[in-house]
This record gives sequence, C-alpha cells and structure tokens, in this order.
Amino acid sequence: MMQRELQIAFKGLDSSPALESLIRERASRLERQYPRLVGCRVVVEIPHRGSRSAKVPIAVSVEAEVPGRPAIVGKDQTERREAKEDYTAALNNAFHAVERQLDKLADIRNQDVKPHAADGRSGMVVRLFPEQDYGFIEADGSPELHFTRSAVAGDAFDELTVGMIVQITPATDEGPMGPQASSVRLLDRSMTPS
Repeated sequence: MMQRELQIAFKGLDSSPALESLIRERASRLERQYPRLVGCRVVVEIPHRGSRSAKVPIAVSVEAEVPGRPAIVGKDQTERREAKEDYTAALNNAFHAVERQLDKLADIRNQDVKPHAADGRSGMVVRLFPEQDYGFIEADGSPELHFTRSAVAGDAFDELTVGMIVQITPATDEGPMGPQASSVRLLDRSMTPS
C-alpha cells in the first residue's frame, strides 16, 4: 500500500467521476507492479493554448514516487475529442510511460538486466570524491551506482579516474545514496577511453 494517498488534480476543467475511477484503477495497477511505490500524483489539465488553435488539448501528467530516487514522470497531451469527452488516450499514454520506467527499475533491482561484459557488467566512473572515499558509476540501462572505497577490489580506489571503464556488481539493496555497487573491479586499461 502506498505510504501517501493518491493525489488527483483537475486544472481548467471539471472533475469527472469516470475519469477519477480510471485514474484510481491505473494507480492501483502501478502499485501492484511496483509495491515499493511511495505515492502517486495525477494532474489532468487543459494547457494554455494559442488563439490560432480551435481544438482544445488535454494534458495528463503522472508522477510516481519511489524510495531513494527522483520522481518518475510520464506525460502526454492530445487533442480533446469534444463529442466524446475522451481523455483516456492521454491518460493511458502517461501511465504507460511510468509503467515502462518502473519495469526498468524492477529489472535492475532483480538483476534481470543483461550483462555488458563477459564476466559481469561494466560501467564508467563518472564522479569521484576521493576525500570522502566514494564515487559514482554510470552503467547502461541503470541509474548511476554509488560505490565506496571498500567496494573497490584490490585496494585500487586511488587508481580510479573519471572516464575509466570498470566491472561492477550491483548490490541487491539500495544504500543511503540510492542504488549502489557491491563490487568494483578495474578492467584492462586498453578498454578505457583516453
């Protein structure tokens, strides 16, 4: 169950019980897909439009909160079908965008992401903080991974430089700074871009 109650806002148009019901159903699906969901906010609005457009667009924004990460956002905007008052296309597209992002997060947490090196995943050191004994690695298909001096094999932390390609083993649990690497190994220097 989400820690925060679902928030639904309508801007520039009246609320609709049918649309609210669909939003609640889609948010419930998100929660089943990603049980660690902290909260969800949905905004349905008629954005400002220029005077040259006769058709009124409808915009939907879905913002999902998960622990230790920035909010995951899905947005869509479409022309409103005045005769049907059909907002479902924009709503479904916005929720689909969030679902895809949550699927990627779940794959990363479950380590279902394909390895990028024969004997493990590889990534590039993107930030180093030697005074505080930690840094960050960017790996394809995942968020930046935090790592500490103790995670670097062979006491090689001081050999790391920004841009260096390393072999990583993502940790199963997130740390205080989000996703983390449990193991970092230096690769052959010929693999590191100069």
